[in-house]
Amino acid sequence: MAYQVRGRDPLFDSNMQAAIEKRGKELAGLALVVLGLMAAAMIGSYTPDDPSWLSATDAPVKNWLGRLGASISAPLYMIVGLGSWGLAVVLVAWGLRFALHQGEDRALSRVVFAPIWIALASVYAAGIAVGPTWPHSFGMGGLFGDMMMGSALGLLPFGAGFGLKLLMVVLGLGLLALGAFVTGFTRAELGNIARFLLVGLVMVYATLLNLLGRGAGNALSAAQGLQAAHSERRARRAEEAAEAAAWAASQQGAVMPEAVQAPVTRVHRAAPPPAVPPAPQPRLRHPEPELDLDVEPMGLLDEDDAPQVWTPQLQAQPQAHHVKKPGLLGLVPALIKRADPMPEPELYAPHNFEDYVDPPGEDRIRAKIADVVKARRRVQPAFAAAPAYDPTKPLTKGRGRGPDPLIYRAAPAAAGPMRAEPPVTAAQAQPAQRRTEPPLTAARAAVPPVAPVGPARRDLPPAPEALRPEPQQDWAQQHWPEEDGFAPEAGWLPEPDLPPAPPAAPVQSYAAAPSPVLERPRAVPPAPVEEDLAEEEGYDDLRDFDDYGDEDSYGYREEEEDDLPPLPRAAESEPVIARRAPPPPPEAMPPQPPRPAARQEAPAPRSFDARQVEYELPPLHLLASPEHIERHILSDDALEENARMLESVLEDYGVKGEIVSVRPGPVVTMYELEPAPGLKASRVIGLADDIARSMSALSARVSTVPGRSVIGIELPNEKREMVSFREILSSRDYSDGTHKLPLALGKDIGGDPMVANLAKMPHLLIAGTTGSGKSVAINTMILSLLYKLTPDDLRLVMIDPKMLELSVYDGIPHLLSPVVTDPKKAVVALKWVVGEMEDRYRKMSKMGVRNIDGYNGRVAEALKKGEMFKRTVQTGFDDETGEPVFETEEFEPKKMPYIVVIVDEMADLMMVAGKEIEACIQRLAQMARASGIHLIMATQRPSVDVITGTIKANFPTRISFQVTSKIDSRTILGEMGAEQLLGMGDMLYMAGGARITRCHGPFVSDEEVEEVVNHLKAYGPPEYVGGVVQGPDDDKADDIDAVLGLNTGGNTDGEDALYDQAVAIVIKDRKCSTSYIQRKLGIGYNKAARLVEQMEDEGVVSAANHVGKREILVPEQ
Repeated sequence: MAYQVRGRDPLFDSNMQAAIEKRGKELAGLALVVLGLMAAAMIGSYTPDDPSWLSATDAPVKNWLGRLGASISAPLYMIVGLGSWGLAVVLVAWGLRFALHQGEDRALSRVVFAPIWIALASVYAAGIAVGPTWPHSFGMGGLFGDMMMGSALGLLPFGAGFGLKLLMVVLGLGLLALGAFVTGFTRAELGNIARFLLVGLVMVYATLLNLLGRGAGNALSAAQGLQAAHSERRARRAEEAAEAAAWAASQQGAVMPEAVQAPVTRVHRAAPPPAVPPAPQPRLRHPEPELDLDVEPMGLLDEDDAPQVWTPQLQAQPQAHHVKKPGLLGLVPALIKRADPMPEPELYAPHNFEDYVDPPGEDRIRAKIADVVKARRRVQPAFAAAPAYDPTKPLTKGRGRGPDPLIYRAAPAAAGPMRAEPPVTAAQAQPAQRRTEPPLTAARAAVPPVAPVGPARRDLPPAPEALRPEPQQDWAQQHWPEEDGFAPEAGWLPEPDLPPAPPAAPVQSYAAAPSPVLERPRAVPPAPVEEDLAEEEGYDDLRDFDDYGDEDSYGYREEEEDDLPPLPRAAESEPVIARRAPPPPPEAMPPQPPRPAARQEAPAPRSFDARQVEYELPPLHLLASPEHIERHILSDDALEENARMLESVLEDYGVKGEIVSVRPGPVVTMYELEPAPGLKASRVIGLADDIARSMSALSARVSTVPGRSVIGIELPNEKREMVSFREILSSRDYSDGTHKLPLALGKDIGGDPMVANLAKMPHLLIAGTTGSGKSVAINTMILSLLYKLTPDDLRLVMIDPKMLELSVYDGIPHLLSPVVTDPKKAVVALKWVVGEMEDRYRKMSKMGVRNIDGYNGRVAEALKKGEMFKRTVQTGFDDETGEPVFETEEFEPKKMPYIVVIVDEMADLMMVAGKEIEACIQRLAQMARASGIHLIMATQRPSVDVITGTIKANFPTRISFQVTSKIDSRTILGEMGAEQLLGMGDMLYMAGGARITRCHGPFVSDEEVEEVVNHLKAYGPPEYVGGVVQGPDDDKADDIDAVLGLNTGGNTDGEDALYDQAVAIVIKDRKCSTSYIQRKLGIGYNKAARLVEQMEDEGVVSAANHVGKREILVPEQ
């Protein structure tokens, strides 16, 4: 049984729904019209000075829609230029269509093409000549229009002028056609619009002709009426004269002379005038302005001349009917009457110099303005006499045809007092003094703000026409005052010579230098300058070092000088500066135990074996003494002044902050900036080049200080101080014995020694350009190891493809093999190191230890007890009982020394055997730490093909010297900064955790290296280990290649099994092809092809014939 469902009546009927839909479309149309008008207002009121996404300014917003309108109109103008007006046109057009219900159903299909129309309008606008008021560097079509117009002109085979005209015509027609399509017009609508315009034009034309014809007809009727009345009067007068003459003849019989003459006289007086009266006296009149009509103008009569104008046609056709009264159009002759005749200007009119300004030479602007002027001349009154030109009177903009100038040339304003930039270093040499971290807590010197100097921009009236500006010339050729507005501050005066002070107590030796302490400023007598000191003490030879003398090093050439007494301290009273504590008097100094590295006279002999009983560590006197190094220390006043000047420079760039501390060092000085709240560190870091320029420095490095809220700004000193290698080896950080593999890196920014432990790194990657100090740094690292460790504790493998840098160490007892200079042998040496690492891991696993230190500790205990290492190993099971059988293995305990592999140039090795080198380095970097094998690798080409991602991942500790670009700095360190280093040993040290520290490497001359090497060679020739250069035997070499994944020759066990399976398949199926083997075994194409080639070599299958088929040579089984 079916139930009929009653349909629910709709809430609104169809008429109400249609009405609601109609009203909704009307509201949507009104909203679109409002949006279009707002877009037009936004685009029309665009000003490039408004703040937007592309510019930041404090000026008030001039856009009618406020900051939002300025933010939207700026990118629109930059991208499409004047084409952005198309957006407003589309919105208004479709808003009207929705409001009027005309074609709203075509909206979606037409508006889709609106972006194309706007882009076409942008390209068309790019072809319009730019006027002087256009404020942008691009054309009126925006960046997109300029790009597309340039591309189109480049593709056309015509010249630029003809091509531009052709493009403008084509683009104009396309713009009109596409614009009509986008705004929703159809052919019918366009036809209706064309008909309406045509009919309207015809109607206007006919109405004009009708008005002119009706006025002429009325004037003609009036003239005909006057002519008829005058003819009647003349006929009546003739009749009266005839009647009078007849009456007089009949009345008088005799003719008297007087009586005869009288009527003749009357008749003569009563005679009618001629048909065409004589022309009146000519007036001085100028013809009236002509009307541009196609019809021939009829005679229009002035009010004064109408009674005097007579034509023969009017006499022949008298009007008998009543003359109509002229209407409004009949009064045209009276309306066009002028009181006084005016001269009509033809082609020349005198210019009023008060009103005209000569415009720029754009033909388009001249043509448009000339049309307006001509139109005004037709209705303007008579010209007054041109006044005399007064050059002192400012020109007005009344009818000036030229636009107002965008930039006014103004006389440069008088510059205010400028701040003179003091040098970064002190002008005079101060006595030697040591300090580490001088915080600036004293009152700061008041630095006046720097006023901007340059030509002021003023709104001046435009220049008179007689003084037209000349063509624009290059800015570099204009005269700008340079020295008138620059005046040094009053405080910048030469400082007077300080009075001499008594000499201070002698400074203790470098080996016993105490750690720095903080002290309050004390009243210390001022110190003399070097000239006064030399004059009083008799030292007349205070010479500077010849810095950077050697071309392959970054150090200094030392000169022979007399030992000078230590200089006294300078007078410092105001700022609180971190100083080193003065040395205590000799009687108060506590006795200090001798340090291992400072044993120069009688070092204790160390015994390793019978061969090296008398081996001793190199003494420090083989290195150059730091006493002859000239110290360049800035005074506290100079540091305070530089800090205030740096604050002023940062304020000029909008960076607000305070310099809270200064860390002077031997090469650079770091100023710690406490930024204002909300200031990003990246903003200050990006100003590094500008800060260096403003401070007159070679370079500036800006970086954050780890663990602190300050930003470090590092500026180089005017005179660099040489970092002594001997001084670092004498420091407590190197000689305290905590570092197993110490590396003397140099001094940090504050001048404190930096010593790193290679055992914890565990590998080191060094990069830097040629001459940046990379090779010298490697020498210092090698000497650091040689001064600390004996041949029993350390063995070296040196690889030097350049054959120059490390060859000097050939023959020292620490070497495992001669210095490797052949890149092919370098691969063999690295493979031997990999094999040694595997052997060490096997030995440590037998002993149950985790690293080399635990293994050597067990060896020391066994040697002390005189025991052998024993190890119980299960060798099998008893055949009778089935119990496991154990055997005891004994082997001699032998100490394993550390092995440091040093590669001076890695790029040369990567070019020869990149895959093998990378595999060896990767294996060693991943696993060699526990076995006591460490890598130090250097390259002068830090590119991604040399320092691959695998190498970077396994070398967390890196050192970068000066590089050429930011890309190289990012490659080696992961961030910028290495390109701003000073070179000559200036480096960035990145330890684990990506902490970067700036360090200044010490200098070691070639003579010092040779002295140390000769001292080591005196203890006999080295004992080389076989196989390092020659390579291991074949079996071991195959094992090493297998470990490295380089085993490409021969089959492994797995490949042998695959080969057997492939042969069985071929014999069984009697088919052989690479794809068949690949499909059957489920292996790759390369492996399948290798198996087929192996079967061909062994005679299982034949070679492929001309169609690629192979015959099976093995009989069926």
